[in-house]
Amino acid sequence: MVVDAMSGMVTGSSIQIGALVPLTRPGWVEAGQHLLAGLELAVREANDAGGIVGRPLELVVRDTAADPQRAVAAVDELARLGVAALAGEYHSVVARAAATRADALGLPFLCSSAVLDALTEQPTEWVARLAPAQSHGWQIYADFLLSAGHSRIAVAADPSVYWSSGTRILRDYLAARGGTVIELDMRALDPTAVCDELVDHRATAVLLLVGHPDPAVPIVQAVRRDQRLAEVMIGAPAGQPEFAEWATLLGDDGAAIPFLRYLPERLSPLGARVETALRERLGEAPSFVAFEGYDTITVLADVLRSHGADRARTAESWPRVAVEGTRGQIRFSRTPGISVWQWAWTPVQVVDRDPAEPGRLRILHAS
Repeated sequence: MVVDAMSGMVTGSSIQIGALVPLTRPGWVEAGQHLLAGLELAVREANDAGGIVGRPLELVVRDTAADPQRAVAAVDELARLGVAALAGEYHSVVARAAATRADALGLPFLCSSAVLDALTEQPTEWVARLAPAQSHGWQIYADFLLSAGHSRIAVAADPSVYWSSGTRILRDYLAARGGTVIELDMRALDPTAVCDELVDHRATAVLLLVGHPDPAVPIVQAVRRDQRLAEVMIGAPAGQPEFAEWATLLGDDGAAIPFLRYLPERLSPLGARVETALRERLGEAPSFVAFEGYDTITVLADVLRSHGADRARTAESWPRVAVEGTRGQIRFSRTPGISVWQWAWTPVQVVDRDPAEPGRLRILHAS
């Protein structure tokens, strides 16, 4: 190992990891900031511990802005720059485009946060994922809905592969258990019309399968102010209320809206230490997305130490990974219906913001 005697820092040429992160609109910027904070913290800690056999890790960050074409161009550029692997991405449709391109180029990609089951059309050896597949998490959410007494559920949905996939998962799972899913097409409805549809269909819950902040925030405001819907539960399986911006925009209206969160009930000592460091870095409580970013680099650093920076050897190593992450031991396997190497499974919770204290999250249901 080459170490500078004065600074104690690793020296020598860096090993680069390309980071795909949404940092500008229409990307979910706050999610991107949390993801990047986790990635950067883990890189700093890896370098403080001696880097990769004496060589420092370096993040080469590219903003995807929730644009699949921009992500593909970034993958091409990063491949030309010689990065050892790709990391990150939050938006599922963007991650799918990046994964498909990484597969075609033979570039290892460890996807941090995107959940769409079919990240690639065909099975690939080049891509692995930390986040639970959408079918896994959203079925847990459906179990929560049924246990809470909801069987007539409306989904206010934007058109996209991700939202359509979520609607299908919920419909199939709930229908087999006596539930009904009513689809509300947000291309044709404004928030007031959504309220009328909920009344007409006698829905007891409405799920926000839409973008944030618009139209999610206006829909919440409209439902909360409609006296006819005082007993209707609002849900957000995609996790819109996870971030502080939600509470800032909606205040008390943003509480008691259950959403999916990928954290254990109690963090390990490693998780607790990382939570403290992330809180200092972000100036607020870290979301599960920040932990996903940290765990991504933890896995890649371990692989690179064991197998070097050769891309093919990195891809071949996915089934041999056994790394202690912030939320449990990370191992990858082949999971039916999933085209990439998958961590099965990270802990899954259904939580909401406490109406008495919107800054506090309550665990309502856990896998």
